[in-house]
Amino acid sequence: MNTYPKIPSLYILFLFVSFLTSYGQEVKLDRANKKYKELAYIDASEIYLDLAESGYRSEELFRKLGNIYYFNAKYVDAANWYGELFSLTENLDPIYYLRYSQSLKAIGDEGLSIYWFNTYIKKNGKVNETYGNAIDYLKIIEENSGRYTMRAAKINSTGVDFGASFHKKKLVFASTQDVTKTGKRLSPWDGLSYLDLFESTISKDGSLGAPTKLKGDVNTKYHESSAVFTADGTTMYFTRNNITPSKNKRKQEIQHLKIYRAELENGKWTNVEDLSINGDNYSNAHPILSPKEDKLYFVSNRPGSLGFTDVYTVTIDRDGNLGRPKNLGPKINTKGRESFPFLTPDNELYFSSDGHYGLGGYDIFYVKIKEDGSFGNLLNVGKPLNSSFDDLAFAIMEDRGYISSNRPGGLGHDDIYSFIETEKIKDVLKSRVFGVVTDRETEEPIKNTSITLYDEGDNVFVELETDEKGFYESEVDISTSYIIKAEKEKYESKDAYSQKGQQEREHNFELDKNVIDIKAGDDIAKLFNVIIYFDLDKSNIRPDAALELEKIVSVMKLHPSINIDVRSHTDSRANDMYNMDLSERRAKSTIDYLVTRGISKTRLTSKGYGETQLVNHCSNGVSCTKAEHQLNRRSEFIVEFEK
Repeated sequence: MNTYPKIPSLYILFLFVSFLTSYGQEVKLDRANKKYKELAYIDASEIYLDLAESGYRSEELFRKLGNIYYFNAKYVDAANWYGELFSLTENLDPIYYLRYSQSLKAIGDEGLSIYWFNTYIKKNGKVNETYGNAIDYLKIIEENSGRYTMRAAKINSTGVDFGASFHKKKLVFASTQDVTKTGKRLSPWDGLSYLDLFESTISKDGSLGAPTKLKGDVNTKYHESSAVFTADGTTMYFTRNNITPSKNKRKQEIQHLKIYRAELENGKWTNVEDLSINGDNYSNAHPILSPKEDKLYFVSNRPGSLGFTDVYTVTIDRDGNLGRPKNLGPKINTKGRESFPFLTPDNELYFSSDGHYGLGGYDIFYVKIKEDGSFGNLLNVGKPLNSSFDDLAFAIMEDRGYISSNRPGGLGHDDIYSFIETEKIKDVLKSRVFGVVTDRETEEPIKNTSITLYDEGDNVFVELETDEKGFYESEVDISTSYIIKAEKEKYESKDAYSQKGQQEREHNFELDKNVIDIKAGDDIAKLFNVIIYFDLDKSNIRPDAALELEKIVSVMKLHPSINIDVRSHTDSRANDMYNMDLSERRAKSTIDYLVTRGISKTRLTSKGYGETQLVNHCSNGVSCTKAEHQLNRRSEFIVEFEK
């Protein structure tokens, strides 16, 4: 079982807590609720614990005790009080199933964690088809684990150090290490000192120099954190407490967080500006700029949020004016807490969340933002960056980066860790569909075959063609089944069902020709098995012969570039002159019929050959069977192409 520091993590303040109202119960509970609402969790927890130890039991008491410890990353206590809560009732908001599961996961109770997370999925009504359950989640996470080497940064203090951003060749982070800032003043949230922004020079080997405070008007006697800088290094966005007056005029209360903007002048940060997106009744924090610096991404619990805290984006015009914030939606945001977004130059979004299932507490997640603004698959970055503790504030430049964590073994309550990325993240939620298309008869590959993938809604997902070797390949969502259709002119189309859940999906096609390849000199009668019968000593087209001739009509209509030379033959059982005349009449009758069926006479020629081109030995005076004579009574339809 994991152990945690007794003093909770200060950075959780920057993950926000909704303010829960009191229910007018006993005086002691009212007093604790007031402290809870003011985020004075240390005082509130003492009163709540006193109530619990006296035997007082209620849903509200256990819910708030669980929240206090959960928000401060004390998961052993959080799991204990959430357990008490669920012993009273399971008729709770689904978020409590998630928090209980995450707390159990953090303390190593894998089995119960999986049970409560699967229950959360059912209660929340959002079953992700990619992951059938928590076990599937964990298998997927393992596939992206082991891609980092990491170690604690030497800039850590015995207090709180977290967050990381890059300003030219320096790392900027938040820390409580300057004890001269507050004297005896401590945060009522967790009893720790207030945060300032520090910077540390990054050497070529990645080591960090001694931290120094940012100069200018940025650092105050309250909290500052989460800075981000424009590429030219002259503008900074950062998070600071919004200080509002208390009813008691002799003190002030910390209510919410705001994002501010400052300018660098003569080595000092000045002209601090309160941004238009801020408000006095909600919090904004953790700003990050898009690669083009035309958007600001940040975290907020503003009205309309899907969960406790969500990631938002807002446009920035050329004059620095901000547009209307837009929630990134349910692909990113959950009913839990999303925080600390980070964007790479390639528009890869990293953020921390306890609402997406992970290894416990906060995990770092990855998603690619596409050119049209949509998102790729959401991926957990895996171990060792993620652990059963809180892991957040991811930042990377090329292959070297930093995260913050409260995992054991650190110098302080929360520490910064440096890491090197040894392998790029894999989209393990994609699968590969591939195969070869061949001619069934010749077994030769068929190039330029049209391959179309249809999703489960019968919508076209992708269209492509086979290459010179008849090969095709596409990347698809592993969570979706597809119908794959192979189509090629002169071939029968075929399709295949591609089952979801497979990393590799091979579908080969053997196509049958539906149109015979016709060449000059070919006899269509042989190609299409056309047999023309005439009555004895007759040249008119019988009904059965008409049906056979319809095959010739179809071929000529499908291939308007070909002409036909109709050649009629007889057997040897009459005199030569008579047979020649009979064959001429039969050839002419055949052409006349084809013309009545819409074939131009200019495409047709004919000739009767009588018995001059016998196909066997049955010439004059030779005794043969009827069947042998029949072989000579034939019509040929020889292909000639227009010149």
